[in-house]
Amino acid sequence: MKMTIIGGSRGLGRWMAEHLGDDFDITITSRDEQSGKAVAEELGVDYSSDNIEAVRDADITLFCVPIEHMASTIEDVAPHAKEGSLLMDVASVKTDPSEALKKYAPENADILPCHPMFGPRVPTLERQIIVLAPVEGRSEKWFNRVYDYLTRADCEIVVTTPEEHDKYMSIVQGLTHFSYITLASTIRKLNINVKKSRSFSSPVYTIMLDMVSRIVYQNPYLYYSIQKNNKEVSKARDALIKEGIYLSELIEEGDEEDFVKSIVESAKHLDEHEDALIRSDKAIGMLTQKANALTRMKGMEVGLRHQFSGNVHVGVVEKVRSDFVTIKNSNGGEITLKLSKVDIMSEEELFEWKKNNLNLEHFTLRVLMPASSEEKYLLGMFENIEPVVDVEIIDVCSGGKTDASKTVYTFRYSLFDNADKGYVEDYIRGIGAVIMN
Repeated sequence: MKMTIIGGSRGLGRWMAEHLGDDFDITITSRDEQSGKAVAEELGVDYSSDNIEAVRDADITLFCVPIEHMASTIEDVAPHAKEGSLLMDVASVKTDPSEALKKYAPENADILPCHPMFGPRVPTLERQIIVLAPVEGRSEKWFNRVYDYLTRADCEIVVTTPEEHDKYMSIVQGLTHFSYITLASTIRKLNINVKKSRSFSSPVYTIMLDMVSRIVYQNPYLYYSIQKNNKEVSKARDALIKEGIYLSELIEEGDEEDFVKSIVESAKHLDEHEDALIRSDKAIGMLTQKANALTRMKGMEVGLRHQFSGNVHVGVVEKVRSDFVTIKNSNGGEITLKLSKVDIMSEEELFEWKKNNLNLEHFTLRVLMPASSEEKYLLGMFENIEPVVDVEIIDVCSGGKTDASKTVYTFRYSLFDNADKGYVEDYIRGIGAVIMN
């Protein structure tokens, strides 16, 4: 089945091209021909510089352009879609794109407004929320096929109308983004030293600040588009501002009763307080879990993997704070890392990383053992010596005239650190074996 992705060289369009390529014959388009061709070659899909030509024989057309260009792009391209095909948009706003699709798509083509509730950093469709907003009389042919496909991909599907979608998204996205952006702007204008404020912070403040940072570090143009193009967001912003002024006036006027009443009524309306406490407790617990684990590992070697870059830092834990850890590497240098940005590697993960990334020290050892010894047990014993990375037996010969009841085994083994050689030899002597010169 042929799929054309209008705007498939970056963002969610590129994600679709990359992750749906096993199921569809994909063509992407892009305003930047050089970038489009490069992405198409990288992903193993086709590229077209002409949107109209790209949709003429497409069974499914996905519009993945910015919100502010969505309606105009649909107007230009949709009339040229193939008869009986499916046209979908993935905009964060649904009312205007759905109206454009109804107006400009061929009458015998299906339209199915869609909103994937995830960004291009997720690894798969599995467990992702996808909102489908079928239009009465225009989605019947394809709706079940799309629904079944997403169900097989283990998506969580929400079916709604474009109007209901925009109403709820005015809160889920619009009001949330606006609140966090306003908080960030207020903190900036109050000239607060954010780094210093974290030293005073409670876990709730830390989580809130991380969420604010997560929002403002991402695409500001997208946030503006959501605020501007979803007409319901304007109502939500106005309501938020009025409520903020009202509550502030209650405080200034000393009206404790009405202020408290407002909080109590809001708590009742939010409902699911037990679930909220459980989820927030888990989030708060995650902030202290790493610090507690690393505190117990002081003086021990640890591997820390950066969550975004994937870089691994290995060293001995020197100091642990509520939000930072300092480790000393093998060269004596110290590095301080933010706990929220690193994961603690398991012993197995650290061992494999060191095995694949460090230069190993190699040794041979001739050991006199009873002739009745079995090689598989000897290797198992040697492998269990803590510093040993790997080991093999490279030679076996009898004890000869000196002692026919003995056999000389020659082992070749590897260590991460040359200093552990003495430990290995002491271990071998400790089990009663004789090391040969």
